[in-house]
Amino acid sequence: MIRIFSWNVNGIRACAGKGLFEWLEAESPDIVCLQETKAQPEQLTKEFFSPAGGAYKAYWASAKKKGYSGTAIYCKQEPRSISFLGKSEYDDEGRTLIADFGSFVLISAYFPNSQDGGARLDYKLDFCDTVWKRCDKLVKEGKHVVVTGDFNIAHKPIDLANPKANEGNPGYLPEERAWMDKYTSSGYVDTFRHFDKEPGCYTWWTVRVKTARENNIGWRLDYFCVDQGLMAKVKASSIHPGVLGSDHCPVSLELDLTL
Repeated sequence: MIRIFSWNVNGIRACAGKGLFEWLEAESPDIVCLQETKAQPEQLTKEFFSPAGGAYKAYWASAKKKGYSGTAIYCKQEPRSISFLGKSEYDDEGRTLIADFGSFVLISAYFPNSQDGGARLDYKLDFCDTVWKRCDKLVKEGKHVVVTGDFNIAHKPIDLANPKANEGNPGYLPEERAWMDKYTSSGYVDTFRHFDKEPGCYTWWTVRVKTARENNIGWRLDYFCVDQGLMAKVKASSIHPGVLGSDHCPVSLELDLTL
């Protein structure tokens, strides 16, 4: 069984001060994908490169702009290869790490925020399409794909507490939701919704309202999507709202590769 976690940590240094590495050691997943790390490697201490007593290898994609964006992967097994999207407009913001583990290719991504008034909507949709094209290419090569991270999209009304009030807001724009419609109807599965059709399941709560998390007024922005051919090996897809340390909580996927 392979256990993969994904977590937008909203600053890896801040999250480390709130128990990130203690959580990692206690949970002991095989792979952890982190988004919005907001750090360059030279800003980090040794613990960030070999956490849990050296049990994990660390891989980084940092933004050129300090304190912004960025992704990282911690894994117990060294991947066959690590790569990026190959487009400077995204790689310069550290938005994606692609790790080939042989039995599947893991794409860990921090999808752009479309921003107020859709100021970055075109940039975001092009990023989404670029990830989708990479998925299609890998599947055509006979590989399985796992795409995870903060998509910055609440797909359906069920995926946020106040859908009516948020129509027209970034993360719930019609164009973003339409993209998710197309992606998840073209051979890629939103694994959480495959198992759980219930409302009230969120992964992000605004810090602008102090009681938002306490009252579960949130959005589901963080996903694990896999190609249809891999679904038979997916045993669970979960949200972990009790894990604190960020305005997001972790999500997880369990794969039984023996099936």
